[in-house]
This record gives sequence, structure tokens and C-alpha cells, in this order.
Amino acid sequence: MDSSVQSRSAGKREPCKGCNDQYDVKISEAKMDRLVELASRSRPAVEDAEYNRRLSTCSNCPGLQYGTTCRYCGCLVQVRAKLVESTCPFPYEPRWT
Repeated sequence: MDSSVQSRSAGKREPCKGCNDQYDVKISEAKMDRLVELASRSRPAVEDAEYNRRLSTCSNCPGLQYGTTCRYCGCLVQVRAKLVESTCPFPYEPRWT
């Protein structure tokens, strides 16, 4: 058994990346704006009203992590919400209709 498995089985658990100060999983607003801009340059983007509606839906979703990440698909919701071809990955019933 390797040492990482042994340490976990011995009760010593490493904190997740979101809980560990060693990792920075949060993205600044400026960086997020830049990522959204870059993604929407090469693909069709929704109008601002639709983008804001989608983000509002995501902000009330139990799957939103760190204020930026969808736990169901792992995407950055701000980028996904901006793109026309994107759909909501919420299981069984997408929340963007």
C-alpha cells in the first residue's frame, strides 16, 4: 500500500483544495471577466439580459462552489452562461429554460 493510501486510512486526511490555503481556487473578478471575454470572442455569446438571468439562476443553485464553479460539470459558470450553445448541467432538469 502506498504512503498516501496509508495516511488516509490512518485517519489523516488532507483538506480539499478549496479548504487548503496552499491552493488558490478562487478567481478574481478581473480574471473572470477576461476569461469570459476570451471565450466569447470565438463563439456566439448570449445578450447581457440572458447572461444575467443565467448567472442569477446559478447563484441560487446548490451546485455552485466558490462562487464560480459548477459542481455538476466543473466549468466556470460565468463562462458557460455567456455562450449560446451552453446548457445547464443540473441533473435531470436543467435550470436554464
